[in-house]
Formats: sequence, structure tokens, C-alpha cells
Amino acid sequence: MCFLLIFLLPLFSFNRRKERQYTIHGYAQGTDYSVKYFAPDSLVSRHSVDSILMVIDSSMSLYKPYSLISKFNASATGLRIDGHFARVMKKSFEVYKNTAGRFDITVKPLVQAWGFGVRPVAGFPDSVAIKDLLKCVGMNGLSLQKDVLRKKRSCLQIDLNGIAQGYSVDVVADFLEHRGISAYVVEIGGELRMKGPKPDGTSFRIGIEGPSDDEHGEPGLRHTIAINKGAVTTSGNYRKFLEKGGQRVSHLIDPKTGYPLHNSMISVTLCATDAVTADGYDNALMAMELQEALAFVNEKKGMEAYIIYHDGEGKVRDTLTSGFKKMVVN
Repeated sequence: MCFLLIFLLPLFSFNRRKERQYTIHGYAQGTDYSVKYFAPDSLVSRHSVDSILMVIDSSMSLYKPYSLISKFNASATGLRIDGHFARVMKKSFEVYKNTAGRFDITVKPLVQAWGFGVRPVAGFPDSVAIKDLLKCVGMNGLSLQKDVLRKKRSCLQIDLNGIAQGYSVDVVADFLEHRGISAYVVEIGGELRMKGPKPDGTSFRIGIEGPSDDEHGEPGLRHTIAINKGAVTTSGNYRKFLEKGGQRVSHLIDPKTGYPLHNSMISVTLCATDAVTADGYDNALMAMELQEALAFVNEKKGMEAYIIYHDGEGKVRDTLTSGFKKMVVN
């Protein structure tokens, strides 16, 4: 047996050296995507990736009037959904429960009211409007039985933008692995999943962006991490925001208060085993205060975080879990 192992290792190394890098770029889900993989031949085409993402859009895109999610939102009691939708719903219920409702996909009416929905708005809602909209928020009004998603109140509407992109990354990554690809990086709108090492034995390196220490400066690279397997996603409030009448609001809405988040958190970069998990929890962590977020991640197996926040004096600071620190190479 020992002789067999010694014989096979050089053969494996030789075969890996014959692999070359293939890169696919495209546009889907309102953003750019990139797929990089190593293989001895072109095993995946842009057409195949586009086809996968089109199917997911037909299920969960709010910008497609024919999508299942659009039909669900327009329904009075709910409807039958497909496998993609059902898997994202199951993960959404998990994150909702584990974060005490800080992650809630029924925020769609609030997201629209604050100007981050499908339609533009002339102004921000007042307290009376928010109070009224909150009557139609709460995942406790949803239930999933096999492939039927039901709602207790007809006004309940869902927005999966905070988790569906991570799921899309996982679906594409699983497709690559099904094709026999063992080294790749899939990125959609900044959400990533990778598997390595590369044929030369090195790990993939991922740059972590963050805001400048000067609030008027441009965002830049804060750290580089080396990773061989897992997903990395980021949720933040320093890039995506709106300003009207001198008021600046974040796109991250607190489902409990109905107002945009306003705490010390600036961004959360989360590492997890898969992208749908990282994508769902990074939003919920943004709704926590720093110490609570760190304690939450430290209690979760297979989860690490890098957090940028404002300290008590308003200065930009950062911190990271011990596992994340081990991945930092610069």
C-alpha cells in the first residue's frame, strides 16, 4: 500500500501541472460575475453559467414580473415554488430563527419605501407610514410545507436579495464540481466561493475591501487572505445608500424598527463553508453591535468574520476573529 501511494503522488502532480486557467465573465442578477477554474480542457462555457443563473432569476428575481417570487408577492395566500426557491426559503427560516429575527425576508415593503426596491421613490417614509408597513413584516407569517409557500396575511411580500446571490454562487460552484473541476473561484457581485489549491499548490488569495479611515476618502484594500476552500461574502453600508433632503440612509433595513440600520457597524466580511450561509448571516451581523456580532460568530462552527466599525469617537476601526486572522497574509 505504501508503494502504491508513492507511485500515485507524482502522477497526480503531473496531471495537475497540465491544467490551465479558464475564465468566464458575464452579467446576471443586476451585477457582474466571474468564474475562474483550472482544468486540462474547457469544461464549462459562459452559456451554461448564464443558463443556470437565468433559471434562478426566473425563480427569485424581483425584477422579473414572471418570476415565482413576483407571483408569490402578488398572491393572497401563497403558491407552489420550485427547488431553488424552497432551498433558499429553508435557509432563510434558519437564519431568521438563529438571529432572533434580525434577518427577515419580509422587509420588501420597507425596502421599497426607503427607495431600494424595484420602483424609484420621491421621498422617505414618515413614522406613520413605517408603523403601517410594519404590520406587513414578519417571517412568522410565512410557512413552508414541502414545496408550498404560504402566507397568513396577503400583504406579506418577500425580498431574497440578501441571500439569493450567495445561493447562486453555490449552485454555479456545485455545477463546476459536478463537471470534475477541483480548483475554482466563483464570484457574483462580490460574493465568492472557492476550492483549491491551484495546480501549483498555492492557495487562492482574496482581497478584502473597506472604507478609508478618512470618511471622504475612497474605499481600498484592507487585507488579503489565503483560502483553499469555503465562501467569503460581505455586507456593508458605505457603498450602497441614498440621500434625499440632506438625509443619508443605508440600504440595510432593520425589520424590527422599519428604519435603516444606524449602529456602529460599517461592514462584515464573513467566511463560511458555503456562500448562502455567509450571505444570509452577514446581513444579520450588520444589525448587531460589535461585541454581540463577535460572540455570535465565535459560537458558530466553520464561521469566521472580519468587521469594520466606528468606535466611540466615530473613528474607523476593524477587528477579526482568531480564525480569520490565521487566513490573513497581508
